[in-house]
Amino acid sequence: MYVYNLVDQSLVNQRVQQFRDQVRRRLSGELNEEEFKPLRLMNGLYLQLHAYMLRVAIPYGTLSSKQMRALAHIAVRYDKGYGHFTTRQNLQFNWPKLKETPDILADLADVQMHAFQTSGNCIRNVTADQYAGVAVEEIADPRITAEVVRQWSTLHPEFSFLPRKFKIAVTGSKRDRAAVRVHDIGLIIKINEAGEMGYEVIVGGGLGRTPIVGVTIREFLPQQCLLSYLESILRIYNQIGRRDNIYKARIKIVIHELGAKEFTRRVEKEWKTIRDTAIDLPVGEYERIRAFFAPLPYQSLPKNDAGFSHLKFENQDFSHWVRGNTLPHRQSGYSIANISLKPIGGIPGDASAKQMEVVADLAEKFSFGEIRVAHEQNLVLPHVKQTDLYSIWNTLKEHNLATPNLGLISDIIACPGMDYCSLATARSIPLAQDISNRFSNLRRQNDIGELSVNISGCINACGHHHVGHIGLLGVDRKGEEYYQVTIGGSADENASIGEIIGPAIPYDEVVDAIERVVETYVDLRAKNESFIDAYRRVGKQPFKENLYVTN
Repeated sequence: MYVYNLVDQSLVNQRVQQFRDQVRRRLSGELNEEEFKPLRLMNGLYLQLHAYMLRVAIPYGTLSSKQMRALAHIAVRYDKGYGHFTTRQNLQFNWPKLKETPDILADLADVQMHAFQTSGNCIRNVTADQYAGVAVEEIADPRITAEVVRQWSTLHPEFSFLPRKFKIAVTGSKRDRAAVRVHDIGLIIKINEAGEMGYEVIVGGGLGRTPIVGVTIREFLPQQCLLSYLESILRIYNQIGRRDNIYKARIKIVIHELGAKEFTRRVEKEWKTIRDTAIDLPVGEYERIRAFFAPLPYQSLPKNDAGFSHLKFENQDFSHWVRGNTLPHRQSGYSIANISLKPIGGIPGDASAKQMEVVADLAEKFSFGEIRVAHEQNLVLPHVKQTDLYSIWNTLKEHNLATPNLGLISDIIACPGMDYCSLATARSIPLAQDISNRFSNLRRQNDIGELSVNISGCINACGHHHVGHIGLLGVDRKGEEYYQVTIGGSADENASIGEIIGPAIPYDEVVDAIERVVETYVDLRAKNESFIDAYRRVGKQPFKENLYVTN
């Protein structure tokens, strides 16, 4: 993991003191809410439906045990005993008191964490593949690139007041787990024919009111040119991005209206003028950052352990968890252990302080003290010996963290919706719970196979409903909650935006409608054919015909 130096630590400490004074002035009346709003947003503090919400940055989803324990402490001391992990690999506290938020930021700074650039029209938390550095098929570790971009973008004076918020994601694998094609900038690490590392640069993806899959503007950008090229993209966006209309301010709209070819031409022209300056990272600095992500001191272990195989044979529940929630590790004898934050009937992404402490303890004992936050709102222990999986599973089971549903229909992505968010027009959490309960039988879930359900409580699409295999968007109809259904979305390397199937459905009818969609798939699928593949083969008509059938 990256470790702060004196400059990093001084930066977050100074921000704490600045915000402490800003909060003091707000509470004393020296600042009104309009004056205070941009200051609190710069520190990740929102005013939600019932209370303030603080969004904590977790750069590229990587946490230490010490940091997780600090989050658990904050949940108990300043909140209601839990936190909510988000699709941007952040953590949100939903009930902090304004007067105590400077103390929260101080506690975060003590463990090299902060909350700035988790809001506002700036470059937000840089995200990456949750299996970075351990995935078998990985070309190169994306955390190094993500950390370079994080340091470059933090409080960048030219890009702190962009036309709109800006999101960057990085992956180093052929399998895209970072949803790079639906980000403002997506970077895919590649190796060219000469064996040199570089990036495919994708620009203009995004969800929300106008969902768009990004376009590739450079097939291969040499690694050493990354920052100057990013600078060129952001300069063009800063110059021509709309500031008069919030709905047309994202870079995806700029590219849509200007055209990808013309946008690329302008970026390349800008890059030509600046690429020979000192913007790009010196080789020595890149190597300094790389050193923080050096291979860990793994033990030399056999690929398959007899004792581990015996435990799987003897304990069916453990075997199901291993099959569903663990993945091969690039180091022989190790596994990637996924921790589901989606117990049947639970709130997607929520973790209690006790659960956070349990995960921190497990990471410290079994995973070199490291934890990852997944885009899907789950947690990961990335460096686990196969021989330790049984002990980990037993502990997770005691704390309702061992549901073996990774990638299944109950592994639902959902925003907080109208239970918390002032922008939401419908609830997401209760609907996610209802769907989870309907499909609670794990045997049935496994028979259905890989199927993502994503729920958003409003058009801002924080639940990424556009890229769910089944997406649900809550809308208000004269005070009643209805849900628009989309099918066929995907956030992976074959990214697609789901198609709207028909009219929105009342809340009370949604779960039955999802049941009919699933049964349609089960009836028409070919052998070993996934939901998304079946949908792409047959199209929406069979699903539409059954979706709107009522008894």
